[in-house]
Amino acid sequence: MTQDKETIVPPGQYFIKNFIVYSVLGTPLIDKERYRLRVTGLVERELEFSYDELLRLPQIKVTADSHCVTKWSVKNVTWEGIPIRIFAEMAGVKPAARWIMFRCLDGYTTPVPIEDALSENAIVALRMNGESFKLEHGWPARPFIPHLYLWKSAKWLNIIEFIEKYIDGYWEARGYHERGNIWLEERFKNSSEKHHR
Repeated sequence: MTQDKETIVPPGQYFIKNFIVYSVLGTPLIDKERYRLRVTGLVERELEFSYDELLRLPQIKVTADSHCVTKWSVKNVTWEGIPIRIFAEMAGVKPAARWIMFRCLDGYTTPVPIEDALSENAIVALRMNGESFKLEHGWPARPFIPHLYLWKSAKWLNIIEFIEKYIDGYWEARGYHERGNIWLEERFKNSSEKHHR
């Protein structure tokens, strides 16, 4: 699936050629053979996948501009991975679930409203621009949701947790917005308007 409209720059963003690599909690050492992605929380069935099992799940390609909250963007990045809704269907998400908490091997966490995480182009990405991620870009897996800032695209993903109530993740606890929609320029929390989903 591709971005079919002419490139429009979201509010406050500017384009650069390549990603700037961040690793706020340090880059973890990952053993591919021991790596597991777990689906847990408000589900009928908890799931666990090895890296090789993830590669065998149905995948789509999403080509979209990718946007960092620090105002840089990269044009036409092709992400390839498993629609998050497939994990939700396999696990049997309970009606009480309103948020997904992404948890990562370095201790990083970030929450995403369930309607964003289960949108058509929201994926657990395994490849970028035709190649497996490099470790510094989040190998072996990271979520990608095109209309949210990249801090929601958590590197080194190992747990997808369905939860009922909002909980701050790493950057949200430091003032970043609960949702992070790029088109609404949801960079930072508005103290007078909280999400109570």
